[in-house]
Amino acid sequence: MRSPPPRAARHLLALAAAALLGLLLPAAGAAAQDAAALYEQHCAACHGAERQGGQGPVLLPESLGRLRPPQANAVIARGRAATQMPGFADTLSPAEIEALTRFVYQPPATPPRWDAAAIADSRSVMVDPASLPARPQFEADPLNLFVVVETGDHHATILDGDRFTPMHRFATRPTLHGGPKFSPDGRFVFLMSRDGWVQKFDLYSMQMLAEVRAGINSRNIALSSDGRFVAVANYLPNTLVLLDARDLSLLRVMPVTAQRGGAPSRVSAVYDARPRRSFIVAMKDIPEIWEISYDDNAPPIYPGLVHSHERGMEEGLGAQAGLFRLRRIAVEEPLDDFMFDPPYANLLGSTRDSRRTVVVNLNVGRPVANVALDGLPHLGSGITWMHDGRRVMATPHLNRAQISVIDMRDWSVIGRIPTSGPGFFMRSHEATPYAWTDAMLGPERDTIHIIDKRTLRVVRTLRPSPGQTAAHVEFTRDGRFALVSVWENEGWLVVYDAQSFAEVTRLPMRRPSGKYNVGNKISLSEGTSH
Repeated sequence: MRSPPPRAARHLLALAAAALLGLLLPAAGAAAQDAAALYEQHCAACHGAERQGGQGPVLLPESLGRLRPPQANAVIARGRAATQMPGFADTLSPAEIEALTRFVYQPPATPPRWDAAAIADSRSVMVDPASLPARPQFEADPLNLFVVVETGDHHATILDGDRFTPMHRFATRPTLHGGPKFSPDGRFVFLMSRDGWVQKFDLYSMQMLAEVRAGINSRNIALSSDGRFVAVANYLPNTLVLLDARDLSLLRVMPVTAQRGGAPSRVSAVYDARPRRSFIVAMKDIPEIWEISYDDNAPPIYPGLVHSHERGMEEGLGAQAGLFRLRRIAVEEPLDDFMFDPPYANLLGSTRDSRRTVVVNLNVGRPVANVALDGLPHLGSGITWMHDGRRVMATPHLNRAQISVIDMRDWSVIGRIPTSGPGFFMRSHEATPYAWTDAMLGPERDTIHIIDKRTLRVVRTLRPSPGQTAAHVEFTRDGRFALVSVWENEGWLVVYDAQSFAEVTRLPMRRPSGKYNVGNKISLSEGTSH
């Protein structure tokens, strides 16, 4: 048989391709149309009928920012290790899995809502507070305990900081956020997951006391300096939620809207300002900073204050509903991240798109200076110390391989310390002349740099586990030892002598994303984040 001429061959191939495409397109279209039904059949039991989470995490676009669609597709097909997420490659076709992936990255037809009634209904109290022991039920120093967050299998480990031995391990909610908060006496720890669950754990008796879901997509929590209130910053819905720290009962839901025009906003972060007896809140979408006073003796009105009973501002519940008072401070652009100077008089804030950091004086209620910092400084990880008789602040950068050092008297940059890559965490302690920082966002993610705070130079580089991500240093209460996370599913907690930099021991952990020392946190050590 003779072969057809080239033009005829191309024509036959085109016809065959069109016929095949005609067979495949209806199947793909059907799969897309059936994505909602597939979700209801295979996913809703764990992730919720409205994709707002349950046993599994939230599956909404706002909550999937760190998981790219190809990764989500692989998780649906193969499951996820160390979780209850099964794989569906043997149950669903590739087209159906693709359709499910597209479905969860689409916003729902009806915007999700999580109001005061939903928050109240979600709360569970597991233990009667009257049954709690008066003293720790162990011999270790309760102020030298570490809470180690292990994201590899959604657990936390309580570690004895003197003997470096695990004392207790318990399950947490998935997507647990680092940065637990401790009560002023160090007894209780408050944990938060990205899908809005807040949990209260008793370190004296090693048991979970209560939990509540305060939002759908949450950023962080803050605990008031007197231990009475928990503030929850939410991306979704656009709210700040205030809880009673005793039992996590709801006190107030504050919808976040602009003073001018009423535009809604996500909340970037909330932190406690201890000397001011207030929460400071940064907004993601509107150029405002909020200060929310929880001081019983605060005057009813002061410069920049708006009464908390402003129409449309809140849903109030509980006996404390009239306590909180709101003050708004206008800034030029919304802030993504911020930190305080030690007196909590000034706030340093940055945005993702700006090449500068703004200094806002909280006493006068307005910006007072700008600092020339680009490369997205991670101010929430910044630390301060005394250098040549002046207070300086140092911060890593998320997009630049350096540490910037700032004179806090005139806000000038007095040092730029080169590193092997962009970093995320920086830590030190009053008892050591060194600051430790990672380079986990660069090619040499396995390195830890040790900086002499006197000379502003890197004096040692460590590789706790070559080829594996090293991050998040935290010191023991006395500053003698530094603990480093090897941030892998089969990871390690590596303990170093803070003076000689020699390795002391290492403990196997499941992706230990962070570890938090009770004593350092409640004393507001200058070497750790607040």
